[in-house]
Amino acid sequence: MTGPESTTAPAGTPSAPRLDPARVHALIVGIEAYGAGPPWDLPGPARDAVRFRHVLRTAGVPEDNLHVHLSPLPPYAPAVPYAPADHATLRRALVRHLPQVSGDVLWVWWGGHGVLDLAGHLRLFCADATTADKLGIDLDSALARYAGDAVPGFAEQLWIVDACETFEEDLAFREQLPPDALPVGRRTLGHRQTVLRAAGRGRAAANDPRRATGLFSDVLLALLTERSDALPAPPDAEELFPAVRARIAALRESGRTLQHPEIRLQGPDRTESLGPPARAPVTRPASPLARAVEALLAYPLMGDPAERQTVLAALDPGVTAVLPRHTKARTDAAGILNALARRRPEELWTLYDAVVAVDDDADRKAELGSALDALAASTRPGGGRR
Repeated sequence: MTGPESTTAPAGTPSAPRLDPARVHALIVGIEAYGAGPPWDLPGPARDAVRFRHVLRTAGVPEDNLHVHLSPLPPYAPAVPYAPADHATLRRALVRHLPQVSGDVLWVWWGGHGVLDLAGHLRLFCADATTADKLGIDLDSALARYAGDAVPGFAEQLWIVDACETFEEDLAFREQLPPDALPVGRRTLGHRQTVLRAAGRGRAAANDPRRATGLFSDVLLALLTERSDALPAPPDAEELFPAVRARIAALRESGRTLQHPEIRLQGPDRTESLGPPARAPVTRPASPLARAVEALLAYPLMGDPAERQTVLAALDPGVTAVLPRHTKARTDAAGILNALARRRPEELWTLYDAVVAVDDDADRKAELGSALDALAASTRPGGGRR
């Protein structure tokens, strides 16, 4: 996708003026730590956000045009200036600050927890969200605001969102999410929006906690770096998205994720959503719990009650004392994993260490680690980015 006709050169026409980086702005959000505390911890989004900031700075976008909002997890200490990522600050940036900015192109990068609410809107949780007060930004209302006359500038917009889209009802929230739409002006045909979403409807977006990066973010950052010569103008989305989809498909095939990225194109000349290829089978993926049970039972030792008990002895006695137990291996594994994921998710990794200490088969070890990541993430809001 090219930028506004007055400032961006079509491919292959070097005589046309290039986009002025001073006319480019970006809202960059990366939230790792939440008011809800450690159960919501998500190592990666703040680091990905800083990497994205570097991509735009390298492309010549001025420092003052990069509006960075972070909530990093210690010990990570970003060496860049940033503002808080709480609800009031982010809402003020979207409603008051950015609409007053004069610019041609807006990049929005958001990484953190998300959930698809009952109305089908993607809610992006802010840093001060708690289990009792799930403060967040309604992405769909933000897109509607930035497509109307409430935002006179930014004719060209690229929104990149790495967050889960797990169904709200699947998370058994005690209370429904309250409405929290941003104010929207009159609709116009003056903006072109491209929206890249990591997960796909009803799915979790995978996170790699060891490398501290979202898988979708890592793919996007690599692809943008490969296209750095064309930045800071937004890349051709219809060229970029197949590359994104192909790399995520490879990660699915290796068992690292179940997500299907989506793209939405909206502008004066078209409105279109692109998801998985039509030939892709439409099947409900195995639940994180079912996958974790299969990965655990792939270890022969888990079929023997005595060996199973030896592994569980590595857990905190206060935890094992309240675990539901059963004589059948599958029922026992399901009860143990479900209880750990919901009450003490950190103990899943104690269980992992105990199992691989007895049997360190590389393939089984990789699948068990990935499955436990997914299971732990499924108990966070929006499934979390795993």
